Amino acid sequence: MIASEPTIESLTVNITQEIHVKAPLDITFEALLEQLGPENETPERPMPMKLEAWPGGRWFRDLGDGNGHFWGSVQAIKRPSLLEITGPLFMSYAVVSNLQYRLSEEPGGTLIKFRHQAFGVIPEDHKQGMTKGWGHMHDRARIRAEAKARK
Repeated sequence: MIASEPTIESLTVNITQEIHVKAPLDITFEALLEQLGPENETPERPMPMKLEAWPGGRWFRDLGDGNGHFWGSVQAIKRPSLLEITGPLFMSYAVVSNLQYRLSEEPGGTLIKFRHQAFGVIPEDHKQGMTKGWGHMHDRARIRAEAKARK
């Protein structure tokens, strides 16, 4: 059996989402860092992460005893308007990703513009779950920020 040659479309992922948050910019940014870090969870379970929120900082899952999974490095951070991370993320195969969160004030709160671009050999079932997974994470960050703003 001869496999077909991969196309650029089959090797790329490009996900964009806009999240409208009824909370100030600084509260939303901090809530996003918490959600990506120690408060991270999947739809099935908590999955706390470590996010070193400075240029070159790591984003990883710490399983203890020197075990874990490296997700990426902070490529750029400009509080409270930009967070950019590059790395393999949750994929343990030949792939590189770039995540970009751009936050801006909008009437009544904050707009988060999210972009996930990836390149590599990414199984189709993984691609299918990415939009749902990011949607869950962003919904949790929005809920967290809005709760903080009400306090």
